[in-house]
Amino acid sequence: MVNIRQAFNRFVEELDFGVFGVGFSTSLLAIAVFFLNPETSAEVMGRVNEFLWTEYTWVYVGTMFLMVVFSLWLMVGPWGKIKLGKPDEKPEFRLLSFFAMMFSAGIAAGIVFWGPAEALEHYQTVPPLIGADPQSSAAAVGAIQYTLFHWGVSYWVPYLIVALPIAYYAFRKDAPMRVSTLIAPFVGVDNLDGLTAKAIDVMAVFATIGGIATTLGFVGSQFLTGLQYNFGISLGDSGTVLVITGLTVAFTVSVALGVKKGIARLSRFNMGVFAVLTVVTFLLGPTNYIMNTGLQSVGNYFAEFLRMTLYTNATGSGEWVGNWTVFYWAWVFSWAPFGGLFVARISRGRTIRQVVATALIGATAATIPWFLTMGGSAIFFEQNGVAPMLEMVSEYGVSVSGFPLFGALPFGGVLSAVFMLLVVTFFITSADSSTLALGMLTTGGKQHPSTVNRVIWGALMGGLASLLIVGGGINALRSSAIITGFPFAIISVVAIAGMALEFQRVNPLFSSGSKSTTTNDTESLEQAVPNDDD
Repeated sequence: MVNIRQAFNRFVEELDFGVFGVGFSTSLLAIAVFFLNPETSAEVMGRVNEFLWTEYTWVYVGTMFLMVVFSLWLMVGPWGKIKLGKPDEKPEFRLLSFFAMMFSAGIAAGIVFWGPAEALEHYQTVPPLIGADPQSSAAAVGAIQYTLFHWGVSYWVPYLIVALPIAYYAFRKDAPMRVSTLIAPFVGVDNLDGLTAKAIDVMAVFATIGGIATTLGFVGSQFLTGLQYNFGISLGDSGTVLVITGLTVAFTVSVALGVKKGIARLSRFNMGVFAVLTVVTFLLGPTNYIMNTGLQSVGNYFAEFLRMTLYTNATGSGEWVGNWTVFYWAWVFSWAPFGGLFVARISRGRTIRQVVATALIGATAATIPWFLTMGGSAIFFEQNGVAPMLEMVSEYGVSVSGFPLFGALPFGGVLSAVFMLLVVTFFITSADSSTLALGMLTTGGKQHPSTVNRVIWGALMGGLASLLIVGGGINALRSSAIITGFPFAIISVVAIAGMALEFQRVNPLFSSGSKSTTTNDTESLEQAVPNDDD
C-alpha cells in the first residue's frame, strides 16, 4: 500500500497539469463520443479526412520534400559535425541498441502489418504514376517500388526533424525534453513555459495519441485476424476492446524495467526475430522472383524518387494519393512528436550525422529486404495460384495478408506462430516508447516519467484503438492519422527554420574566418563508443 501511495504521489508531483489535463480530458472525450456514436464519428472523421487530402495534398507532399532535402543536407553538410551533448560526452547506447530502438519505435509496428499487404494492394489497384494494368508483371514491379517509396528514406525524416533540435537543446543547453523545445531558437530556452509552448505540447499529445492509436489499431486488428484465420477464434466487439486494451497494458513489465533494460532488450529481440523471419522467408519462398522483381523495383525507386516525392496526381482525382501517400505522410507526421522525442532521448552523445545516417541509411537498408521479400512473395503466390492471397483479403480484410503467405511456405505453422509473436512484441514496443514520450510531454520534459503516468496513457490509447477498429475499421484508422498529422506538417517547417538559424550561428556556412564551436566529427558510426548499455 505504501509503494502504491508513493507511486501515485510521484505521478502527481511531476505532472504538468495544463498539458496533462487538456490532453487527457480531450482524449477521454473523444473516446466517449466514439463509443456513443461510432458510425457517426467515423463518418465525420472520413469527411474531414477527405477535405484535407483533397484541398491540402500539397502541404503533406511539399513538407515531406522539404524534410528530405534538409535531412540529406544535415547528413552530408558541415552541420553534421555538431554533437548532441557536451564536447567530451560519449553515446549512452551502443550502436546496435541505438539502431534497434530507433527502428522498433519508428517503423516496426507498421511494418509487420503492411509488409505482406501493401504491395498486394498496389498490385490489384495500381498507383496512377505506374500506369500498368492491374495484376500484370509491370504492376508487380510498380507495386513493390511504391511500397519502398512509402517505407524508405522519406518515412524517417519527420522523426529526425523533431528529434535533432530537441536533443541539441536538451543535451547542450539543458532545455526540457519536450516537443515545444522546437521553438527555442525563436524564444530562447528560458521562455519555454509560455502559452505557445504549452499549445505545441498539447498538440503533440493529440498527434501522438492519434498516430499511436492508428498503429495499435492496425497491429491489433492483425493479431485478432490471426486468431480467427489460424485458430478459428472470432471475438465480438467487446472481446476486441478487451484484447487490444489488454495487449497495450501488457507493456507494463517493459515500462517497469526502464529504457535500458526494457525497451532496449525488447528492441534487440524484435530485430533478431525480424531478421530471421526475413531470411527464412526469402530462402523458402520464391527467391528468384524476389530478386528479379526486387532489384528492378529498387532501381525504379531510386531513379524515380524525385518524381514520386512530388507527385500529387494533379490531373486526376487525387484519391489514390490521398488514400496512400498522404495517409502515410500524415501518419508519420502524427508519429513525429513521440518518435522524435524518443529518438532525441536515446541520441545523447552522438553527432547529428550519426543520427541522420542511422535513420536514412541504416533503417532504410533494414526495411528494403523485408518489403522485397514479403511483397514479392505475396504477389508471386497470387500470380501462380500458390495461395489465394486476394481472395483471403476479400474475405478477412487486408490484415490477413501475412497468414496465408506464411501458411503457403514449408513449416508454415511455425512461421505463422513466429509472425504472431513479432506482431505482439512490436505492439508492446510501440506502446512502450510512445507512452515514454507522452510521459515526457506531460511532466514538463522529465526523461524518466513515472510508471503510473505511462500505464494511464497506454490504457487510454489501447481503448481508443479498440473503438476505432470496432467503429470504423481501417478507414477510421486512416482518417485518424491524416487529421492528427496535419498540424505537425506545419510545426515541422518551423523546426527546420529554427535548426537552420541555430546551426548557422554555431557553425557558419558562409564565414571563412569564424571558428566552429562544434566538436570533432566522428565520421563513422562505429567510432561511437558507449558509456553504458545494460
